[in-house]
Amino acid sequence: MKVSHLTLIIIAAFVWFSGGIALLFKGGALIKSAYLIDSQSMWTFAAPLLGIIAGFLKGIFLFNKSCKKNIKRIRALVTPRVWQCFRPGMLIFLALIIPAGAWMSRSAAGNYTLLCFVGALDLSISFALLTSCVVFWQLKAFSVSRI
Repeated sequence: MKVSHLTLIIIAAFVWFSGGIALLFKGGALIKSAYLIDSQSMWTFAAPLLGIIAGFLKGIFLFNKSCKKNIKRIRALVTPRVWQCFRPGMLIFLALIIPAGAWMSRSAAGNYTLLCFVGALDLSISFALLTSCVVFWQLKAFSVSRI
């Protein structure tokens, strides 16, 4: 199905932002579960802090570049199709990483160390995605005149 460049950018932004929000809630829930197991450990507080800091850094230095490249690629498409909101490799990566993340969360249940680790990982990815969302506005990606 042929779609507009703007539609593809909106889909990409929606996936990017909603993934960040979903991982924020999921990571927060895992850290809360860790807190309920051991509220006195420094890792209950250090894990989310490390995840957030790592996420901001990943967002600034890695995810921003990926987001910019994807917007540029979408704008260069001659006849955009709905499945072209991301490169095929990224779609395959998402298809693998989403179930893997769900499995890691289930596997961490009741294990304080794993809850902290997976919670921090989810928060780092969340903050990287959310930090890099600003690229859509910086590049005026939603401006019809830019497409």
